[in-house]
Amino acid sequence: MVRKKSLRSQLYRGARDLGNVEAVKHGGVEGLAKRDARRVVYRKTNTLTGSFLRALGLQGTKRKR
Repeated sequence: MVRKKSLRSQLYRGARDLGNVEAVKHGGVEGLAKRDARRVVYRKTNTLTGSFLRALGLQGTKRKR
């Protein structure tokens, strides 16, 4: 059975899709590639920063569900 997506999740996805469309519109395929590369770097650095802060005890657990 498929889980229902929250409204918040749907809105974030819509905003991300719109950003992708605008990146293509303004910068072509290269604009989208740059956007994707930037998002990958942000994801990686945020993960590293969070794990470092958790190791120091300055940030809570990874996620509370």
